[in-house]
Amino acid sequence: MGITARQGKILNRIVEEYIILAQPVSSQLLEKKYDFGICPATIRIEMQKLDDKGYLFQPHTSAGRVPTDRGYRFFVDKLLEKEFGGFEIGDWFEREIEDNINFIQTLTKNLAQTSGALALSYLKKEKVFWKEGWADILKEPEFGEKGFLLDFVEFLENFEKNIESLKINSGIKIYIGKENPIKKAKDLTLISSKCHLPDEDGIISLLGPKRMAYDRNISLINSLTKLLENI
Repeated sequence: MGITARQGKILNRIVEEYIILAQPVSSQLLEKKYDFGICPATIRIEMQKLDDKGYLFQPHTSAGRVPTDRGYRFFVDKLLEKEFGGFEIGDWFEREIEDNINFIQTLTKNLAQTSGALALSYLKKEKVFWKEGWADILKEPEFGEKGFLLDFVEFLENFEKNIESLKINSGIKIYIGKENPIKKAKDLTLISSKCHLPDEDGIISLLGPKRMAYDRNISLINSLTKLLENI
């Protein structure tokens, strides 16, 4: 079910605000912060239409709106239509690649520190898996819910067991909520891409709540895969 250009602008602002605030976004906040060229009553009507079309939902009667998987997907697809700026990541690596294992460990650690998400790396030949970024990711408010933490850990276990069968080829794959091919992911987003190292292929991924910094993290993965292709 499609939406108008005006509804798209409102939806994108709601997603951006929710990513920052981690709480439902009200029409009052949008009225104060943004000029959509329409009256407050029309903003509320457009938000209700987005709710009816499945892009937003209202957790409580008196609360603002939160993006659904469809809302996040609209936001991400709009991001993917634009040219991403590159991250300065060349200084992540002090020397040329001499040892794939040490290199991928350094890469994963830097990826976690820059993204704020849990960084995951996998080398196909060695069949080894790295996870970095626990300290930062566990600070996200979603982890205050016991069920979220349990689902997160179970997702990681399933991801590690099934990574060979995920068919992550060239290009960035973004799985939002129930789009994920792995169970226990309804509240998670996974960004993955194949990466090239000397004589070996690997997979790099970022995992976090659906309320993640998509613009930064997609740019980061995109810049990293291009750098590795040119090394």
